[in-house]
Amino acid sequence: MQRITSLTFLVTLLIVFTSVVNQSRAATCNETLGSCENCDKKCLTKYGPSVKTHCDGPGGMCTCVYGCGPPSPIKPMKVCIGSTGLCTSKCAGSCCDRNCALKYNAGRGACSQLGDYIVCECEYTC
Repeated sequence: MQRITSLTFLVTLLIVFTSVVNQSRAATCNETLGSCENCDKKCLTKYGPSVKTHCDGPGGMCTCVYGCGPPSPIKPMKVCIGSTGLCTSKCAGSCCDRNCALKYNAGRGACSQLGDYIVCECEYTC
């Protein structure tokens, strides 16, 4: 009986060790989602409860760390387009991106030519 218990313990230990090693080898991806404001909410909305968030301090950027793979088939992400107005010499590329992150959930932005105007165009999950 003692021998069976020891063997069962060793097999169980091997299974646990193998699963932990496989989890640590799982590929992780990361994405920067603008400013650190509401970082946890932005990452949770986009990648779900298994996401880890990281901010580089005041004025830093929000980074989501998540398991790589196809998006969950349960809740497909829809991308919407919005705007924060015109881009100017005082508020160009990085300013536009920051404004989109503040205005829209998981928003990212860039300046785009629209006729005679340069607008701050945002993409966000909706």
